[in-house]
Amino acid sequence: MWIVGLTGSIGMGKSATASMFRGFGVPVHDADAAVHRLYRGAAVAPVGAAFRGVVRGDVIDRPALAAQVLGDPDAMARLEAVVHPLVWAEEKAFLDRARGMGTRLCVLDIPLLFETGAARRAHAVVVVSAPPEIQRQRVLDRPGMTEEKLEAILAKQMPDMEKRRRAHFIIETGRGFEAARHQVAGLLRALSGPGRRRPAEKQDVA
Repeated sequence: MWIVGLTGSIGMGKSATASMFRGFGVPVHDADAAVHRLYRGAAVAPVGAAFRGVVRGDVIDRPALAAQVLGDPDAMARLEAVVHPLVWAEEKAFLDRARGMGTRLCVLDIPLLFETGAARRAHAVVVVSAPPEIQRQRVLDRPGMTEEKLEAILAKQMPDMEKRRRAHFIIETGRGFEAARHQVAGLLRALSGPGRRRPAEKQDVA
């Protein structure tokens, strides 16, 4: 089974691109969605034990948790030590189901793919990217977002230029999402051909 790692910094259009893969019938495991589920289930007790006051009504209060970990590398490391193994377990279950169904290609949608070392679990890495001015405008248009929050998030993420350097494929969303959809279709054609091997160099998919 061909495993594609999908990543991109905040505001680049990664989630929209993941939806495009789904639209072409490709199974996608969304690590962020897994975290949301865990914050209503298996992660509540261990996260609540590690960070006092973040549990509200048997779920994790994400703003309260963010207030304790954003800008604090030690606190973030403690949180990741709790949550990442739970997410990996969900990912493994997803991959096992996909293999059992005879799936030929699937996608792991992981925002911190490079930062957490998850790229090693993929045969190819797709980075979603856009010009920085478009990225900032998209993010700052979100409700409740501020320049300070954006900078704190960007500080946690690998710079886009470095992600592009490490990518096997790059999906550009700055030209619009319909153009990006055509790029995804081209990428799937490239990965479904005969004699597929792990790509040696990054590619822009036109």
